[in-house]
Formats: sequence, C-alpha cells, structure tokens
Amino acid sequence: MVGSEVRFGQFRLDLARRDLRRDQTPVRLGGRALDILCVLASAGGAIVTKDELMARVWAGVVVEENYLYVQISALRKALAANGESWIVTIPGRGYRLLRSPEPPAADKSEAATASGTPVTGEPSLAVLPFLNLSSDPDQEYFADGIAEDIITAASRYPSLMVIARSSCFTYKGHAVEVRQVGRELGARYVLEGSLRKAGNRIRISAQLIEAETGSRLWAERYDRDLADIFAVQDEITQAVAAAIAPAIADAELRRAMHKPLDRLDAWVVYQRGLWHLRKATSDDNLRAVDLFQHAIDLDPTFSGAYGGLAIARATAADFQGQPPSGTAHDVESPARQAVALDPANAEARSTLAAVLYRRGDYDSALAEAECALAISPNLAAAHGVLGAILVFSGRPKEGIAALERNIRLDRRGPQRVIRLNQITLGFYFCREYESAVERAKEVIWAYPDYPHSYRWLAAALGQLDRIDEAKTALEEAIGIAPAAFDMFVRHGVPWIRPEDHVHMLEGLRKAGWEA
Repeated sequence: MVGSEVRFGQFRLDLARRDLRRDQTPVRLGGRALDILCVLASAGGAIVTKDELMARVWAGVVVEENYLYVQISALRKALAANGESWIVTIPGRGYRLLRSPEPPAADKSEAATASGTPVTGEPSLAVLPFLNLSSDPDQEYFADGIAEDIITAASRYPSLMVIARSSCFTYKGHAVEVRQVGRELGARYVLEGSLRKAGNRIRISAQLIEAETGSRLWAERYDRDLADIFAVQDEITQAVAAAIAPAIADAELRRAMHKPLDRLDAWVVYQRGLWHLRKATSDDNLRAVDLFQHAIDLDPTFSGAYGGLAIARATAADFQGQPPSGTAHDVESPARQAVALDPANAEARSTLAAVLYRRGDYDSALAEAECALAISPNLAAAHGVLGAILVFSGRPKEGIAALERNIRLDRRGPQRVIRLNQITLGFYFCREYESAVERAKEVIWAYPDYPHSYRWLAAALGQLDRIDEAKTALEEAIGIAPAAFDMFVRHGVPWIRPEDHVHMLEGLRKAGWEA
C-alpha cells in the first residue's frame, strides 16, 4: 500500500478517491461491490469476516447474507484478468484480498456455505461447458468456444449477473447436477448444452434450467452446415444469448409475484413494478410508480429502479393527460440518475434515450440508443427505443424494423404495448393505413384499456373512408381517456413532429372529430 493506494497485479485502487483502474483504464463497479473492495483493501491482506463486511457496507440496514455473496461474485467477475482470482473465501471466517492471484480452481463459490439457501438479489447465470457428443475429438474446442462466447454475450445484459468462465469450467469433464452447480456457484439459473457432428452438419442443443427447482425454462436445437465454422459459432451464440435473457426475465417476474410480502428486497420490488408496468392500465402504472420508488428507498444505488421509475412516471402522465412540460423533470431526473449510477448499463442508456426523444431531442436520444446497442447489441429495450426515435423523427420504415426486432427479442417485455402502438404509428406515418388498422386492432385486442391505439385506429379508418368504424374507434379513444385524448390531439406533444400531428388530425377529422 502506497498512501491511500492499494496495488494488486494490474489493478490500482485509490481508497481516498474510490477509483479502481486496471493499468490506466477505469474499472466500473456497482456501489456495494466497490464498498466491499475498499473494506478488503484497507485490511492489508488480513481476513475480514462476513459480519464485519455486512456491518460496514450495509451500516444500519438489515440484509440477507446471500446478498453479500452476490456482490462478492460480481466483484470477482469485475476483477477477472487472465483467469486470476484476487478475492479468496476463508471457509467459516470471511474473505481477504490477495497480493498475488489465486488459481481459479481453488476459488470455489462462497454460495456453497449457504447450506443450499436460494440466491437473492439480481438473477445469476452459470453457463456450463457444452458436451462434445461427437465422435470427433477436434470438436471439443468448438463446444468450448460456444459456451465461452455465450458467457461473453450474456454478460452484456445489464440485469443479469453471469458467473465467470473460470468458475463454470471447473465442472468440465464432470457429471454434476444442476442443483449442485446452483449451490456451489451461487447461480439461480444454469445453461447447459451439447454438440453433435455428422459429416458437414452440426447440431447444438441447449436448455436453461432454474437451479433451485430443476425446472426447464427454455430449450432449443440448432442444426447448421459447417461451411463457415466461425460464422456458425457467432450465429448460435447470439441466438442463445438473445433467447435466454427474456426467459430469465419472465422467470424473475413470476418469482417476484410469489415472494412472501415480508421478504421483499429491492430487486423483488423492482420486478413487481415491471409486472404492473406490463399490464398497461392507468391504475397499474400508478402502482408501478409506487413500487419503483419503494425499490429506490430500499437500495438508493439500484440503477434499474430509477430507470423503471422514469418510464412508469412518463407512462402514467400520458394516461392521465398531464402536459409533458409539467412532468419533464420528474421523468428525466431518475433517468439521468440511473445512468449516473451505472454509465455502462445499457438499459439505463435506453431509458435516457426514451426521455430525450419525449422532449423532441432526437439527435441526443439517438446517440444514447446507439450507445446502449454498442454495450448490449441484442438488448430488446435498446432496439425498442431506437425504433421509437426513428418513427417519431421522420424515418418510420427504419423504425418499424427496429420495433419489430424488439418484439422478436422479447415478446413479453414491460413496454410491449407501447412498442406495438408505435408500429401502428409507423405504418400510419408511411400512409400504409390498412397495415395501421390491422396493427391497431391487434393492440386493442390484447390491451383493451390502453387508450392511444384507439386514436390511431380512428385516424387510419378515417383515411380509408371507413367512417362508421372510425366513429366507433373515435368514441372509444375519447371515452377511455378524455384527458389524454385532449392532450395528444388538441395540444400536441413534443415527440410528434408538427407535420405528423397535422397528418393525425387529418385522419381524425375524416373520422368525425371536430376541434
């Protein structure tokens, strides 16, 4: 230790400034993980007990011990370099920070000491080495490459903690039960797979399992020609990573809704907020606002809760017909806080992009959306907000393509109704009114209490001179949410360009609306 600086391997931690760097590159850590590292570094290599860590990191707050395990695992992941491990578990005692690295095989997860207690907090995923069931031993490297690339791709999803390769690959060549893997690695979900090769064809099978129950959440099989082995590896990797993220999100929502009320942590409260947001009714939006705020109260460093609060407030305001100018600060402030807490969080960047396009700042919104996609190329939320920006900024065909990719990536996302409605807008702005009618009716069938699709249905039917149908849709649009109709139609909103607003009014007038 030099002054307030602690060095270990490639890393330098400035305790006074709370600044961690690998060589000269800043290393991003969550607030709790950084707190833990500072405590361990201050100990000068001595053992720090679990009780001491919890008392110093969560001073005055009662948290479950497994939350410490999750943060330790996240810290180990951030410090992973060349397969080395810098934090060692001292069984029955605590942890210490090493000055020289420990081989990863010796770094068995602390979750094994939890006596099988399910991991709490954010979801964690272990990707086991894929089995080579081929008679060709040369395919071993390909099977390993698939698993390694899935670990890398899945790590880009901000709400998913992925166990490091060095830990997952300790099971290579061993027959293990999924429940055992979950206990030993602190993983709530386990992905396992296999590879078979016959001639120039290859078959990759994969399945996602909930470790605690052994339930299979998702499974898929991929048959491909091996003309370009690296292209096949990339294609399957991206397909698997994109599929398991929404499957885990769905499982987390179900888990949160069945959690006992007296055992709600910030993550579970946040998931309940997402569940209400997905319902797309005025009452559910208000409930989501309350839940996201409660999650923030439980953990003020939880970036996702701030992002959820921003979206819920914006959606609630739209339902109630509150002028965007009057709610701009309430919406933008938590979105910016989400990014400030975790600048590398693609979901936070996507939320900020949504806030920026709502005030008509398409260029800044586009920059944030592109940043989110650079961090996490298959993040459904990022494709969704990109599609919205393109639709509203005069590029509706491109926007429709991005929005449809959002739906393909996550068919049950919390903002699904909004994205489906924006596809309707895209077709309307393209003057493809038949397609707009078809899409609007699909949204109304699935979400009858969502008011905005009735307005676009009425306008599109008006443009098609289907006046009787248009009048019915217009009455529904006004009757379900009169304040929202008044705000969007009579006053307009910043994210719809003036020429597009005039285009909407043209259809509504044909439907029988009178100013």
